[in-house]
Amino acid sequence: MQNEATQGQRWQRLGDVVHHRRLTAKLTLAQLAEQTALSQSFLSQLENGRTNTSLRSLQRIADALQTTATELLSEADTAPSDVVVRAGDDTGLTQAERDGSVRSLVHGGRDLRALEFTGGKDRGEREFAHDNDELIYVVRGAITVASSDEEITLSTGDTYYCAAGTKHRWWAHTDDTVTLIVAVADGMAVRRRPHRPRA
Repeated sequence: MQNEATQGQRWQRLGDVVHHRRLTAKLTLAQLAEQTALSQSFLSQLENGRTNTSLRSLQRIADALQTTATELLSEADTAPSDVVVRAGDDTGLTQAERDGSVRSLVHGGRDLRALEFTGGKDRGEREFAHDNDELIYVVRGAITVASSDEEITLSTGDTYYCAAGTKHRWWAHTDDTVTLIVAVADGMAVRRRPHRPRA
């Protein structure tokens, strides 16, 4: 399990990444605060490594910086070359009660992205659409996936294949539901073979 010093390094690194991305985007703290509906003091503390952030807030920041929360997290990873993520490794983000918890199952900027969600009963209104296809697998419990005006319930062992660009959102039915999401990282090009009819 990671100690407090390692956790502190992780949040400092995330703050450095957000700061660098903000400067690259030519945004002031005030402008970033306005675009994210987060306070300027919170953003300043985050950039200086004095506080952490929930995934929901990080998603707002990523939207304003024209990237994704997972890209910011992978860039901030303090163990990017490790090929093993242990059960006790702190690769997660704090969440509001109804958001559940989430942790990354890969270190660094890998071509493959994998996230483990526990709980997450808040339905929210935010829809996601990714550059590449995504696989949503229910390890335990049940979730509902909403896409294209359709809601589908998935239970333990069920899988939902979400094609690139498809707007979707999902939520867990219970606090102990565990959901695994696997996808090729955003920004990576997926080569698709052209369909050839049988001869």
